[in-house]
Amino acid sequence: MTYTRLHVKLLLRKGKRPQARAFFDAYYMRTIEWDSPSAAVRMIDQRGLPGRFSQVTCFQYHEIITAIQNMTIRGAPAIGVAGAMGIALAAAHHQASTIEELQTVLRKIGEEIAQARPTAVNLRWAVKRIMGVVEQSYPNLPGLREAVISEAQRMADEDVDANRRMAGFGAELLKDGDVIIHHCNTGSLAAVDWGTALGAIRLAHEQGKNLHVLVDETRPRLQGSRLTAWELEQYHIPYEIITDNMAGHFLYTGLANKVMFGADRIAANGDVANKIGTYMLALAANENQKTVLCVAPFSSIDLNTQNGDQIPIEERDPREVLGLSFEGEPVCPADATARNPAFDITPYKLISAIVTDRGVAYPPFENSLSNLSKSL
Repeated sequence: MTYTRLHVKLLLRKGKRPQARAFFDAYYMRTIEWDSPSAAVRMIDQRGLPGRFSQVTCFQYHEIITAIQNMTIRGAPAIGVAGAMGIALAAAHHQASTIEELQTVLRKIGEEIAQARPTAVNLRWAVKRIMGVVEQSYPNLPGLREAVISEAQRMADEDVDANRRMAGFGAELLKDGDVIIHHCNTGSLAAVDWGTALGAIRLAHEQGKNLHVLVDETRPRLQGSRLTAWELEQYHIPYEIITDNMAGHFLYTGLANKVMFGADRIAANGDVANKIGTYMLALAANENQKTVLCVAPFSSIDLNTQNGDQIPIEERDPREVLGLSFEGEPVCPADATARNPAFDITPYKLISAIVTDRGVAYPPFENSLSNLSKSL
């Protein structure tokens, strides 16, 4: 994972090259990666952070589906690559006797993986791309297996490259002295490496810009206070945690001047589906004339979906809301019920700019996003 690169840099600056090399070899890892010797997938278990850092190893595709659904791995770019690697696991381990049999099996598994979480378009995008490889002609079974595995690894590498480009575009929009309210987690943990909105903040920090991040908790799963704050500590970026309902105060009083978040799906008109709470945050920012930046890879943009009304919103287990405790005591009555939509839609008119790995889109988004789609 990229946060270890900072430790390596610090060691190098102190002239400790051998220690830096040893540290890198021992600890460097991505959020998700393919383990070639065992034909397995390793991923950071994000459920234990910040208190416990551990990895999960998956040998079968259904373990990938479980990891996506229970949020062992999360973040639209990361789960897209996880989906591709799930198909790669099936290609590596299924005991098919013919190419046609394996292709049929992978088609079924691909559709099963694509349905693991409905809102993030990256998952279906990744499955569609890798299925394009599955459907090609091969001289033998090993050729098919290797092609699928190689494509999944290629997608992981491309995700890192895309995030780095995106960070460059996003960092240009950040100024020295900015105080940014950041929603959910959009760092290395949300991608294969580097991240989206938090990746831009990190690069701006490394460029020498003095930034301060107000990390909203992002209830109910607390990805902000658990994951984003943890990553900011690794990067030595100044931050403070706030509850979600404090954001309006900081924007109204001028104590924050920008809002940043990622996206799980962006419609053709610029409507953004993102972690629940994004809409209220964008509303408060607009009311107070503050900049709202959405940062997401182009794979999160769904030009086939015209607007946010057409994006399915995942509703998760109510226990995520009801299971919170305070000072060891439950916060809800024993018989309470709850609703738990995982995402909301932020209308395009509330967004100042959408930063992608292909460049920055400005309103009107129907034109700018379409133009970026032609920029390959």
